[in-house]
Amino acid sequence: MIEAQTALVAAQTIAKFPVNTFLESIAVAADNTLFITSHYEGKVIRIGADGVPTTYATIAGKATGLAMTSDGDLLLSGWDDQETSVVWRIATDGTIELLAKLPEAIFLNGLTRLMGDRYLIADSYRGAIWELNVSTKTVRIWLEHSDLARSSSEEVFPAVNGLKIYDNFLYASNTQKQQIVRIPILPEGLAGEPEIFLTGINLDDFAFDQIGNLYGTTHVFNSVVKISRDRTANTIAQLEQGVAGSTALAFGITEENLTSIYVTTNGGMSYPPATGIEPAKVVRLEVGVAGLPLI
Repeated sequence: MIEAQTALVAAQTIAKFPVNTFLESIAVAADNTLFITSHYEGKVIRIGADGVPTTYATIAGKATGLAMTSDGDLLLSGWDDQETSVVWRIATDGTIELLAKLPEAIFLNGLTRLMGDRYLIADSYRGAIWELNVSTKTVRIWLEHSDLARSSSEEVFPAVNGLKIYDNFLYASNTQKQQIVRIPILPEGLAGEPEIFLTGINLDDFAFDQIGNLYGTTHVFNSVVKISRDRTANTIAQLEQGVAGSTALAFGITEENLTSIYVTTNGGMSYPPATGIEPAKVVRLEVGVAGLPLI
């Protein structure tokens, strides 16, 4: 791991879930409503202004990545009950629609919007990024590359995992290789040649603020880190702040939440800390810089 200084920020636990709940991803609506996947339960959980978690949708299978569409729907990646990789759309009234089946995909994970109705989905075990066209309900390989793949098919840790766009580049975390890959976005949304942007950093999911600092969850290292534009790293939250098994994060949307990051955890299920597995949590961190607006 990159040597990180410790610069802890204010933290507040806003929701707790039973031990062995695997909260996997998070998306934030325009009114700052949080939507969170519970992976093994196949659930999308909603946390509104009252702070009370409720089940928003349930699918027969496993739930992984989430993304908001421009009209407020949710896109959800995961597996159906036959272990086939799929993407669902969840409308604002909770109606669930199967958008696409991807029988050639292995482990769909992070989701992010490319442009228009086109979205990118990480395939952590294939070492590829898929492109989903929501309007036509079609999928294709956007990029398949060794930089996105595991060192070996025997590795259980996911390779390409979180996806985010900043300054016309797609950034992708390769968790197994402890790298961040940067891919130029060419005209018409095509993929350029990937390069290793940073190495020695174990990231699951991440997000950028408006000036280009990156904030990431380290999952098995039970922390949240900030990587500044000069590529120096600071640990901003750790076990004491409630982020055991930190899996995903997202910035708030409304004015009073713009400088807050919401972190999901699994309580350390993947690699239990010495103190044991904790309840899964949603933790709010105050970082003082606004995140990128939704596009």
